[in-house]
Amino acid sequence: MSLEQYDLHTHSRYSDGTTSVSEIARLVKAQGLKGFALTDHDTMRGWEEGRSAASELQLDFVPGVELTTRLGSLGVHLLGYGFDSADPRLTLRLRQIREARSHRAEEMVQRLAQDFPIDWEEIVANSSESIGRPHIADALVRQGIVRDRGAAFATLLSHTSKYYVPNDMFDTVEAVEIVTGAGGVTVVAHPAAIRNDEVLDRREIALLVDAGLRGIELRHPENNPQHIPALEQIAKDMDLLITGSSDFHGAGKANRIGDETTDAATVYKLREAMRFPN
Repeated sequence: MSLEQYDLHTHSRYSDGTTSVSEIARLVKAQGLKGFALTDHDTMRGWEEGRSAASELQLDFVPGVELTTRLGSLGVHLLGYGFDSADPRLTLRLRQIREARSHRAEEMVQRLAQDFPIDWEEIVANSSESIGRPHIADALVRQGIVRDRGAAFATLLSHTSKYYVPNDMFDTVEAVEIVTGAGGVTVVAHPAAIRNDEVLDRREIALLVDAGLRGIELRHPENNPQHIPALEQIAKDMDLLITGSSDFHGAGKANRIGDETTDAATVYKLREAMRFPN
């Protein structure tokens, strides 16, 4: 693989991944990539470990985060890169999101515990500060209730399940504005994910571009190919950068480091718009 490629979407144990940040760096190095971004959900806790591991392995590190947001009725995952980790408005919002995620997860566990041997304290002990459905899924796997995370999300944790609790999501436009205001850049993650009931349309993407959106992750293992041509045309018309990433979660997903990548020229353009690119 070319030394001029990056994986711009990875998750560690600090959110819902199953590997350390240092292990992600070693996997990136083994794939012959130039660098990677750490984009844990709603937290920057892994950034220092990422910088240290990348430096040791002579890799380029891009600090990032993934935000779960909503635009109207549509759930949108948003990647933010290169922002001020001490920005008061953003750090407050991230703390509120983590708290809401935790309360939601605890309520789901309370519902599940009526029918299954699952315990909230055990989940907390095996999770990071950003607790969500993947950690409940892992507990269900440990108890032998389901085979793996995929089975958990398809059944007991599905939005059609009686155990499901809706998520109080961050407004997407507000999220773009806040990350941009903190000196970062934003990219819509896996906009055509097969699991999505809807796909962002031209009008919705235009709203995000007006708020400061800079890119769209069209090369992703879970994107539905049939939607890509239309999204590519929108990206071209709106001067959006197209990125590629694995969305690596360790054992939590089949996705592997380097499954999809972003070229160094695109990363350079993203970095030009970041106030804190390293």
